[in-house]
Amino acid sequence: MLPDGAYVINVARGGHLVEADVVVAIDSGHLAGATLDVFEIEPLPETSPLWRHPKIIVTPHIAAITDPRIAAQYVIDGIARNERGETLENIVDVEREY
Repeated sequence: MLPDGAYVINVARGGHLVEADVVVAIDSGHLAGATLDVFEIEPLPETSPLWRHPKIIVTPHIAAITDPRIAAQYVIDGIARNERGETLENIVDVEREY
């Protein structure tokens, strides 16, 4: 029901949209693209066409309401871990792009 050329962003729940329908709508030209942070199946299977679609951006379920105090402490803790030579948390696997 979105107008032609619309762009979908889903950071809510994976079940709010049908991924196959989003791909069809993009491939048909109805939608301009999509950014998806949540999926019908999580983690997103390696075989999912969403990973390779040129008009879909996949993010690793990172959307959230952010409390600035908690976020600041997380950054401070990360800097301290790095300075101590410890492994950082939540490292992105560059090979998987996730």
